[in-house]
Amino acid sequence: MTLRQLAAPPTSTGTGAVLSCRGLRKSYDGRLAVDGVSFDIGKGETYGLLGPNGAGKTTVISMVVGILPPDAGDIRVAGLPMTLRALAAKSRIGYVPQEIAVYPDLTGRENLRLFARLYGLRAAAARARAEEVLEVVGLSGRAGDRAGTYSGGMQRRLNIGAGLLHRPDLLILDEPTVGVDPQSRNAILDDVTALSGRGVAVLYTTHYMEEAHRLCDRVGIIDAGRLVAQGTQRELTALVGQCDRVRLGATGDLASAGEALERLGSVRGIAVGADGIELLDTDARTALPAILAAVSGAGATVRSVTLEEPDLEAVFLHLTGRSLRD
Repeated sequence: MTLRQLAAPPTSTGTGAVLSCRGLRKSYDGRLAVDGVSFDIGKGETYGLLGPNGAGKTTVISMVVGILPPDAGDIRVAGLPMTLRALAAKSRIGYVPQEIAVYPDLTGRENLRLFARLYGLRAAAARARAEEVLEVVGLSGRAGDRAGTYSGGMQRRLNIGAGLLHRPDLLILDEPTVGVDPQSRNAILDDVTALSGRGVAVLYTTHYMEEAHRLCDRVGIIDAGRLVAQGTQRELTALVGQCDRVRLGATGDLASAGEALERLGSVRGIAVGADGIELLDTDARTALPAILAAVSGAGATVRSVTLEEPDLEAVFLHLTGRSLRD
């Protein structure tokens, strides 16, 4: 698979996609901020949009949620065209911005009831939905406390809850874990995983590569306004020629074991040492049974196995020349 294939617009027409973006372009004062960006997100899929500062992520999101018109291109949410006045399309989106947007003097429960009413839910439905969402984001035990007494992580979870009240088809999370403690961050990531499991499509931006690795079904890498590559993590790492690294702690006839491994079609490199073997494989998880069988059949005994999958950070660095947090 080539860089051109992965960077090209998706081959589907967007039919059935919760979010479909085609050829998005936007300029500011003659400077092209977004240049031909195209991607889809399906039901229950988490799509990570990754890029260094100034790459165009915020501009893309602003166009997707309908607060910034594209100069060219097409956006559809649940099949509905997105424009500045497209209330039907906007009603299908839950947007959670980087900045915490809750009322500190209201309790968690009062915040959600207020936002539910703003979404158009009747009073009884707003009360019931607020309780459901408090349970989803793990804040039922603090529902009666003022939001201003919450930790930063709890406020962000309340923020996410506000975006879920109207049962959106698409949830947009713009760096939702910035500035939160590790425990709260882990809880937020668990929330996102659960939401995708319930069929919500998620567009997720982050400056933490480990979050993308943990959450995202597919990743799009944007740099200087262009989507330079997109695909599954396996597709992206294959794009730059990376392989899984397998370390076998082993004893016995290691030389013969190395020769046996060389005959496996997926193995790309082998180093035999005094206490084991290190090898590169294009798909070690699939090939591991064959690897172990080859070593055992050659008269060696495996004592331990360590598998390291390709690093998405290295892929990002290769494609953009910068780290994600630059």
